[in-house]
Amino acid sequence: MLAIGLMSGTSLDGIDVVLCRIEGHGTNTQIECLDFLVHPIPSEIKSKIKQACRSENFTTRALCSLNFELGNLFAAAVRTIKERNHLSDEAIDFVATHGQTVYHLPNPAANEVKSTLQIGEAAVIAYQHNVKVIHNFRVMDVAAGGEGAPLVPFSEKILYGKPNKKIVLQNIGGIGNLTYLDGDTVLAFDTGPGNMMIDQAMLNLFGKTYDNDGQTARKGQVIQCLLDELMAHPFLEQFPPKSTGREAFGETLVEEILERYKNALPEDVICTLTQFTAASIHYHYRHYLPSLPDEVILGGGGAYNSTLKQMLMQLFPETAIKTQEDLGFSSDAKEALAFVILGNETLHGSPSNVTSVTGAKEDVILGSIIPKPITNKKELTQ
Repeated sequence: MLAIGLMSGTSLDGIDVVLCRIEGHGTNTQIECLDFLVHPIPSEIKSKIKQACRSENFTTRALCSLNFELGNLFAAAVRTIKERNHLSDEAIDFVATHGQTVYHLPNPAANEVKSTLQIGEAAVIAYQHNVKVIHNFRVMDVAAGGEGAPLVPFSEKILYGKPNKKIVLQNIGGIGNLTYLDGDTVLAFDTGPGNMMIDQAMLNLFGKTYDNDGQTARKGQVIQCLLDELMAHPFLEQFPPKSTGREAFGETLVEEILERYKNALPEDVICTLTQFTAASIHYHYRHYLPSLPDEVILGGGGAYNSTLKQMLMQLFPETAIKTQEDLGFSSDAKEALAFVILGNETLHGSPSNVTSVTGAKEDVILGSIIPKPITNKKELTQ
């Protein structure tokens, strides 16, 4: 089968779009990445997403509109990769889309319930391309008592598990998250910020969307008192299963830090935030894993930050630190590929959450399926 996977993460650095050939399911899954691209998110839509995540000044009317606006953007991303590969609507068997998380509430207040919300109306994708779409993957795990995150460990066990070797897949997107594989043991949880705080500070201080290769951080020095404050964040002391997002490590926290440290050198602030990402990863390995891994495989945009990678190597001197590229995979495509695998499991009627990771009461089939919406129609108006 030919499938397209879509992933838009908390970093808002673009929509990851992967074209795959996939056969079988479960441990018999065979998947090949045929093409990958990053479809840009216009600045005005990024601004709306950030406003929706902050929630206090965003109306339900605006959220309703944004849901369909993102649906159109995701549909455009599908169109781009199809046209680049000269594929018709009929050539694609399914699209698997994660959507855009605007709020994740794994630890609700007394008057709230555990919940998660991803938008980007999948019906728009299904209609514009007349294709079957699998979406809304996280909510069934939450319904079963889990946190709805992380979900990629299922795919990571299939793709990377090795006998007699302890491996950690460390994703560094907007948020950092790990998957620990040791035989049949699978543990996974968020480790705190990945690129999110660094990117926001780069935007505020330098007018740039990210720190290319960690060049800015490399010029600075760690502000120890700020690092100590960050390492005291309550998220670090929570025991897994645990997950987090922009509501904890987003724009509000960064702006508060920049105000309090407005007299500090900007490069020092970026260096400190980069060190916080590395130190929070190290903290979680030391406190919440059964043992340190033999090998860490980095994925996500942070895998391309050589300063961050060097900081991790200093914190883990006896552990091999590699990237997806070292194994012949793509750091960028990893999560979009994971949702193709999850969508494939949904179509086969197979559970794909990992209860030891999310805390769900039982294994459940994830995602909602939108069937191919138009029958007996030769040409679909785009």
